[in-house]
Amino acid sequence: MRFIIAIAVVLAFVSCTNKAEIEINSVKITPVFMDSLSIRAIHPLDENRVWFAANKGKVGLIDGDTPKLAVIKYADSLLHFRSIAATSEAVFVLSIANPAVLYKIGFNGSEATNIEEVYNEIGPEVFYDSMKFWNDDEGIAVGDLIGDCLSVIVTRDGGNSWEKLPCEMLPKVEKGEVAFAASNSNIAIYGDNAWVATGGKKSRVMHTADRGKTWKVYDTPIVSGKAMTGIFSVDFRDENNGIVIGGNWEKKTDNEKNKAITTNGGKSWKLIADGEEPGYKSSVKYIPGTAGQGIVAVGSPGISFSGDGGKSWKELSKEAFFAIEFVNDSVAFASGNNRIAKLLFK
Repeated sequence: MRFIIAIAVVLAFVSCTNKAEIEINSVKITPVFMDSLSIRAIHPLDENRVWFAANKGKVGLIDGDTPKLAVIKYADSLLHFRSIAATSEAVFVLSIANPAVLYKIGFNGSEATNIEEVYNEIGPEVFYDSMKFWNDDEGIAVGDLIGDCLSVIVTRDGGNSWEKLPCEMLPKVEKGEVAFAASNSNIAIYGDNAWVATGGKKSRVMHTADRGKTWKVYDTPIVSGKAMTGIFSVDFRDENNGIVIGGNWEKKTDNEKNKAITTNGGKSWKLIADGEEPGYKSSVKYIPGTAGQGIVAVGSPGISFSGDGGKSWKELSKEAFFAIEFVNDSVAFASGNNRIAKLLFK
């Protein structure tokens, strides 16, 4: 009996540690929207509908073959958007640079019903990078350094009002440490947690386990020290297991110290596929339903896939994208220069 129990324990351990590798060999890329825009922020609703926010003040919902578009001006200027997030009743878009203007767009499931300004911040150093919601009431947006902390604003009332957290509540960052506005994915959300990735002078991860009330910051081994080096994207599949990716935007083929994983909620990070492909990437996502084994990363050099939790990677396409967001285990939307595409992984 003891021998049988011992065998059962061993088999259980093996089954937990040796997860089946996910196999994907190709990706079908179908354009769903074309325009002369830089599109870095997307939010899919299902396999046929995706919201986006772009430069030139343009925001829209692509509904099948039908683009429903709006152009947003502030005073006489066209705003540039790189952040988007949604609740069950509204979509939010946030502009970069000065002024930072955050809009709430009412949405009834098929049409935008109204638009209102819910936050405005003016200052020469203002630059917001990304935005996410924990739930229908609470959300967060993150921007670059002002003073000795990153800019962090939160909402507790469904996005009707936003409050900027004082630096006393946040970890101190160094001059030159930034949060990249590359793909609306330098924030990851899971449960009550949020992780915020930085780059530039230092590559670190800020973490809150209580929806922005308290914070800690952890070092990572990702390349840093120059203006365009560091973590460009972070994703978590549960409260413990996450991945960061980035590199050197000015030397996109560099593949050392540009991707790492954590198994303890971000407290420590281990490099993966170090010195191996891929190089620079701007957005990384776990494939839903693959227990962390399937991962896709996109960037201007192309689309890469890992089926073994990031240990090894292969290139699926050389087509360039800034951001990727999954709908299910085989369908995603991706955005880049002048387009949004639907990606079907096979």
